[in-house]
Amino acid sequence: MKFNELIEDSQIADGLLIQGIEEPTVVQADAYPLIKQQKNVIARSQTGSGKTLAYLIPLMEQIDVEEKRLYTIILVPTYELSMQVFKQVQLLASNSRKDIRVVSIIGSGNINRQIELLKCKPHIIVGTSQRIFELIKRKKIMAHTVNTLVIDEADKMVDKNTLQPMLDVRKCLYKNIQILMFSASMNKKALEKAREIAVDASVLQYEDKESIPDTIQHMYVITSRKEKIETLRSVCSAVKADKCMIFFSKQYETQEAFDKLNYHHYKIELLTGNGDKMQRKNAIERFQAGKANYLMATDVASRGLHIDHVDVVINISLPDDTKDYLHRCGRCGRNNEKGLCISIVTENELQKVKILQKTFGINMICKKLYKGQLVRG
Repeated sequence: MKFNELIEDSQIADGLLIQGIEEPTVVQADAYPLIKQQKNVIARSQTGSGKTLAYLIPLMEQIDVEEKRLYTIILVPTYELSMQVFKQVQLLASNSRKDIRVVSIIGSGNINRQIELLKCKPHIIVGTSQRIFELIKRKKIMAHTVNTLVIDEADKMVDKNTLQPMLDVRKCLYKNIQILMFSASMNKKALEKAREIAVDASVLQYEDKESIPDTIQHMYVITSRKEKIETLRSVCSAVKADKCMIFFSKQYETQEAFDKLNYHHYKIELLTGNGDKMQRKNAIERFQAGKANYLMATDVASRGLHIDHVDVVINISLPDDTKDYLHRCGRCGRNNEKGLCISIVTENELQKVKILQKTFGINMICKKLYKGQLVRG
């Protein structure tokens, strides 16, 4: 099935074709009729499966561009994801030749500037819960016109640290509005909470075994804890990636590694949760544009950040949650491209390697560094 056979709006189908998107993914095909029927939807679908367009396409179809009112609020956990969704709305609207207005509202942004942006009467607002709630309370966002509330990265949004601000926004909207919750992963507890928020929702879930594409090769290198940063430098030298993302579990480790690679003249950018908005924006844009070959990040960047043509992911330590490995390695090997995920581990982390292999049905090959090359360990 092609998009021009699935969706009603030929302009949006044409807009997708300009982006090189002709056929819907499974989640896009399944979610489309449910969203069009105004049903609540909870969808768990793997990284890279097209979840953003799965909800944007039917929602953008329903907008009457002549109306100067707010149709949809999209809540996201991070600045990066907000900008990703914001840019996708702009791109699809432009390619479809539709005057759909979208505004990004982020907690770290200048609130007076955001109030000015809202004067354009956006059809879609995407952003973080606390700031959107604040602007609703100030009556700068007219919540009474909203048809649909989207909660992206829903498993993160129902976490105890982010749940209440999201519920604050929900309480400002009419009781019977449509609620869409999308996520790459959702455990039993998160799903139960999602069901409480999106009452009588249609639930779309897809098997985890499909979550890691076969195009990604997995390796690990054993080293000591104190040698991890030097091992990272050696691995980078051996792999010679065109575009590589390096993930850390602990934020304090990133600066030492960044300084080390920077000293050795690697073109590298740093992305952490406590960086200011402009620093994070510049880091992502430089990496996307190819002005830096390496993006060093904490897990803030493993969710919702869509950067094309990443060929290598390196993990400095394995995450405690297996789902975080899935999200990290999912940054490479997108759109059927080949990818390589290398983990730098200690002997104590080998049990995590076994768990990952069993959980995802992958083969993680042990490698060692020999004369500047990665060879079988």
